[in-house]
Amino acid sequence: MQKDLTARQCMLLSATTYYLLKEVPGEQHNLTILNFFNEIGHTWVQTDETAWCAAWIAFLAKTNGIEYSRKLDARSWLNIGRNIPNPEPGDIVVFWRENLTPSWKGHVGLYMGHDTENDLIHCFGANQSNQVNIKPYPINRLLGFRRLDFINT
Repeated sequence: MQKDLTARQCMLLSATTYYLLKEVPGEQHNLTILNFFNEIGHTWVQTDETAWCAAWIAFLAKTNGIEYSRKLDARSWLNIGRNIPNPEPGDIVVFWRENLTPSWKGHVGLYMGHDTENDLIHCFGANQSNQVNIKPYPINRLLGFRRLDFINT
């Protein structure tokens, strides 16, 4: 944790370390991805095919001393931090997947920007085409933005 940076800046800085990290096809597994699960207490996960967007965000937050969800579902991030209407790069963005409701399925990442002309939100996330990258998502899939804080601040 770097006290001269905001929580979202620390998340972005840490995230860049993993840019283009990807799953290993077949029976082998990326040990770095498995470590994300292990570090946040989900040692039962044994494959990099397990959805890992929420685990990656939790790993980044935990290693920077920032509050985090201990669950593996992306929508659990809607209960962490503060709801914000106007995100800045590095804030949390949560999308629904498959169905808006009723569903637990979703996607979580770091907000990077909004393409208003095309109604897209750019998300720096994991498990996006099986890797860490920046990808656009339709704004109509947005569930919310969250701003995280350092633990004990």
